Amino acid sequence: MANLKEALVSDHAQLYDPAILRRYFAKFDRITRHLGRVAGEVEAEGRLTRSEARVLGTYLTALSTTFNALGHKYLMTGQSDTAPRLTFDRHESGFPVAQELMTMALDAAQVDKHLAGMASEAELKDRMLRQIVGDLTVPTALQFALSQRLYYEALAAGGLFWARNDPQAQFIADIGPRRHFLIHWAVWDSQSNLPVVYLFDVQDSGRKPLPNDDRRWPLVQQGLMAQSVGGLKLLTMAQGFDKDFEAIHPKRLRRLTLGPMHSHDFTLQSGPISDVLKAAQAPDGLDWALVWTVEDLISDREEEVKDGWFATANRQIWKLDPVHGIDSGTTLTERMVILSEQVFQALVEVNAPGLRPYRKFVVGAGGRIIPAL
Repeated sequence: MANLKEALVSDHAQLYDPAILRRYFAKFDRITRHLGRVAGEVEAEGRLTRSEARVLGTYLTALSTTFNALGHKYLMTGQSDTAPRLTFDRHESGFPVAQELMTMALDAAQVDKHLAGMASEAELKDRMLRQIVGDLTVPTALQFALSQRLYYEALAAGGLFWARNDPQAQFIADIGPRRHFLIHWAVWDSQSNLPVVYLFDVQDSGRKPLPNDDRRWPLVQQGLMAQSVGGLKLLTMAQGFDKDFEAIHPKRLRRLTLGPMHSHDFTLQSGPISDVLKAAQAPDGLDWALVWTVEDLISDREEEVKDGWFATANRQIWKLDPVHGIDSGTTLTERMVILSEQVFQALVEVNAPGLRPYRKFVVGAGGRIIPAL
């Protein structure tokens, strides 16, 4: 852990040691698989529809694929002078910084050029074997070349979670003369360094179905991506959208923030979660807790209001949190924490008041998810 500690000079840190880096990616491999199971539990409780659960599952799979690609890219960290180093946010995220995702998108834009200039995987492995047997030396340079080959192949295969994942619209049903669409998109928020998924239920009264309307749909996509900033209240987003797009009637907007990930070994945390992880003293594979926040804004009703001197327009009246009201910008905000059994036992013993409102999901034997009180 010495190399990691030496790098912890700011909120961002680089991983130098190959063994530590492998543990970091192995941890996220387990966590992303658990996220999918939690989504299944939430769907079974009726808090996600089948369509919403499938959409969320697609983003969770993409998140896992992105970590797999980054694992190839940084496979030779600490074993080659030319090998790059992963930068992650050690403070209130635990995830790779947004710049890692931006660089990955730039690499993907030129992936064909990169692959065209590389030897094939079979050729690289053959050359590695000949060097080991013939020269009795470790083929470090060839290993690095192979890791980069696998990285670019992962980019070429697609299906990754990018820094920005543009809006898509899924038709749900006809509601009278209107069409119900679920618009979904995702970003890797550059302020929090966390993956964020948006689910937006709208009704469309336009003459053309929204995703087939080459006049409205590009404007909708651009507008939604421009406002996909973690610090922006959902109420501000929804009211602006309602005003800007006359024939589109927003009904429900949700923002799902996947993280932060807390680990006694990798991150600096403050408050009750720090006490819990310290008390747990869990081994590496179990030393983690991941917070999942769902912000939900629901339309209470639709009213006709004046729009200028002579016109009228339909506007949503939003149902706001009865305690925090307009300050929250949501109808409801729910925080969940996913954690191992050992960390959960420590949480029960510490009994930190700050964590009591969180919904707990405990990872049991065989990866089974157990909802806890």
